[in-house]
Amino acid sequence: MEISLDGPVLALDIGGTKVAGGVVTPAGQVLCRRQVPTVGPDGEALFARVEGLARAVLAEHGEPVAACGVGCGGPARGGHRLVSPLNIGIWRDFPLRDRLCDALQLPVVVENDAKALALAEGWVGAATGVDNYLAMVVSTGVGGGIVLDGRLLDGTDGNAGHIGHVFVTEGGRADAAGAVGLLEGQASGLAIADLLNGRPPADAPPQVRRRVGTLVGRGVGSVANLLDLRLAVVGGSVALGYGDDFFGAAQAEIDRICRLDHSRGTRIVPSPLGPDGGIIGAAAAVDHGITKFVI
Repeated sequence: MEISLDGPVLALDIGGTKVAGGVVTPAGQVLCRRQVPTVGPDGEALFARVEGLARAVLAEHGEPVAACGVGCGGPARGGHRLVSPLNIGIWRDFPLRDRLCDALQLPVVVENDAKALALAEGWVGAATGVDNYLAMVVSTGVGGGIVLDGRLLDGTDGNAGHIGHVFVTEGGRADAAGAVGLLEGQASGLAIADLLNGRPPADAPPQVRRRVGTLVGRGVGSVANLLDLRLAVVGGSVALGYGDDFFGAAQAEIDRICRLDHSRGTRIVPSPLGPDGGIIGAAAAVDHGITKFVI
């Protein structure tokens, strides 16, 4: 996927646990990386943290940037004019794009964080040169972005690719939307912490790590069967932290259920972009969405 930026851009990755920011060059290099926890007593306080991080990154960079790209958890409405991240309960229909435009006096593009990762993987990641693939984030939450025929799928409100909300098992924990049996309610960092009685997901024993991988593989295999694609690239602290336990179990489950000619051989691979994937994706979202509006 070709990404063309006119110059360096400010990039913000807003997740359920942390907000990361940096300046990204037209070659996909991350400069001036900083992060803060995603905390605040209310939505305005959290926005103040996001704005403060953005200003700190810009001050460190010390030169003009062309625009600001933002990756944020979903869902959203109005082409990401209003965001309601499931794992950030203090933002409901929050006008993030317009608020950042006003505060920073820059063109701002807001995109779902996992869709942004899909752009990053096609630009400088594991899906370079691939026209059909799925990208996923398995972290505090579970999200996805789908590229078909070289185009990122958007959907009516920009929420296409929400693989965290596909059915994977009977029973179990309800997700943040209250549904039982969906992938996010079983495999997200929040779900794993609940299973471990409040201990961090990093403490999970091998059998839990493999179960998470199996459920993610089940979701990926279903998407591969449905959409005629053979590559899934997965980032996020849970997936990358669990490593071989996760990816081995996920691949085994994909192999079990992908038996059609168009899905047999589907691979799941770790994102090579590591913790910078979300920031690079937020920058790539500028190229994807900058023509949709003007300040």
